Amino acid sequence: MNMKTIYRRLFPAVIGLWIMSGVELAAQPRAAVPTADQVGAACMPDTIALIRAPFDMPQLTRPVFPDYTVTLTAKALKKAPLASTVIQQAIDETCRRGGGTVVVPAGVWQSGRIVLKSNVNLHFADSAELHFSGRVEDYLPVVFTRSAGVEGMSLGAFIYAHGQENIAITGHGRLVGPERDCAILKQNIGYGDFDKYIAYDRPATERIYDGHDGTDVFLPTFIGPVDCRRVLIEGVSLEKSVFWNIVPVYCDSVIIRGVTVQSVGIPTGDGMDIESCRNVLVEYCTLSTGDDSFTIKSGRGIDGLRVNRPSENIVLRHNLTLTGHGGITCGSETAGMIRDVYAHDCVFLGTNVGIRFKTRRPRGGGGERLYYERIRMDLKATAIHFDMLGSSTYVGALAGRGQMKRDEFTPVYRDVHIRDIVVENASCFLKINGIPESPARNVHISRAEANAGQLAIINDADGVTVTDAVLRAPDNAISVSDGRNIRFEHVRFDTPDGAVRLNTDGPLTENIRFADCTPEVR
Repeated sequence: MNMKTIYRRLFPAVIGLWIMSGVELAAQPRAAVPTADQVGAACMPDTIALIRAPFDMPQLTRPVFPDYTVTLTAKALKKAPLASTVIQQAIDETCRRGGGTVVVPAGVWQSGRIVLKSNVNLHFADSAELHFSGRVEDYLPVVFTRSAGVEGMSLGAFIYAHGQENIAITGHGRLVGPERDCAILKQNIGYGDFDKYIAYDRPATERIYDGHDGTDVFLPTFIGPVDCRRVLIEGVSLEKSVFWNIVPVYCDSVIIRGVTVQSVGIPTGDGMDIESCRNVLVEYCTLSTGDDSFTIKSGRGIDGLRVNRPSENIVLRHNLTLTGHGGITCGSETAGMIRDVYAHDCVFLGTNVGIRFKTRRPRGGGGERLYYERIRMDLKATAIHFDMLGSSTYVGALAGRGQMKRDEFTPVYRDVHIRDIVVENASCFLKINGIPESPARNVHISRAEANAGQLAIINDADGVTVTDAVLRAPDNAISVSDGRNIRFEHVRFDTPDGAVRLNTDGPLTENIRFADCTPEVR
């Protein structure tokens, strides 16, 4: 029996330890949690280590390309109005020959959309810079895309692929987006009230947003493979995106490693969004973003339910987030379900929220079987945050805590396991805002050490355990509203007055227990 088989047989038992009693957990040695200098793009090794996960996950390997290379010349790139014309010709010809590598040389080159083709590695030499245009016409004709979880025909991505196999973007090149006053951004469809612009009664191929006469466009992502297999994105740096940065959609077998993203100050500048993909490895990346950093999504509301494709079998490891709204976020587009995610050995340094779960009543789907281990956080806001209601600004009365009837658009979050975390700073350790008719269920946190402004605020949750933890906070309150089956066990609370105060309300609140905690909770 090989080690891989042994590991897979034993791993469910290991995961079982994550939700055992505090006494049993306390007997286990506390795992080493990495520091910022041990993760991120600067630490990326040459080889891809064995992937271990608490679910059946294939061992992903880099795609292999034929031994054929086209190295573009500065002379050829300078002659073209846009370097992308020459790059595209080389990609097309390399694909026709059966595949190989197209090398973009050192220099600063202006570009429109580039379309990757099967069996081609687009490689950027050191000091190669590709600066993308902000003109709508440089990304036409329209292509099939998914924007904020909704399908349509629009600009796609700066580097785009559709239905291709065995593709890569590699090297240490610098990819730069346009200035903020560009036409693409001026013709932005507007994602705050996005749904009112979408013709949901039409097929996706008839929802055309081509920007003619100044009309709306879906903002292009930076790198956006759609329905591709065996994808590698490695080593490049991205900055000044107009929208989300790295966004594989409907892809299978994706490796993203050693990537650096800088989108601070860009309101929709997510670092990467894994959308309805399966078998994904994200490792040794460094993100500084204007929105969420590492994000997993699966479609939005009615359109996402129609497509019904989950994001599943996703491993994130050895990553570093700096500025950003959320370190690792699930949602808020969750229609096709997010399941079997394992994030480990990551550091969030200066991020707002650490581990973030978002959805909304109209979004559908949700998340389940989500695992987090050995995470270090130094945050501006909450360490672990479930935000299932959203803001009334965007969903109106659906953001309220009034009980509503469950329907196909009611999302869930359940079976979340978090252990071996260090929270150096946060405004609150745990904040759960579930949905009254769909409470957050079976949330298990163990072996945590945290310094936070507040201990816990739990609204609409069923089955929350915090075991074997040390929680320090100047505010000594734990507040529970319509929370049931909540247990703190083997937890040491460190508060200025040496006391912990339990505040409860709501008719559904019941079975809140504190076992072997210090001080005693009153």
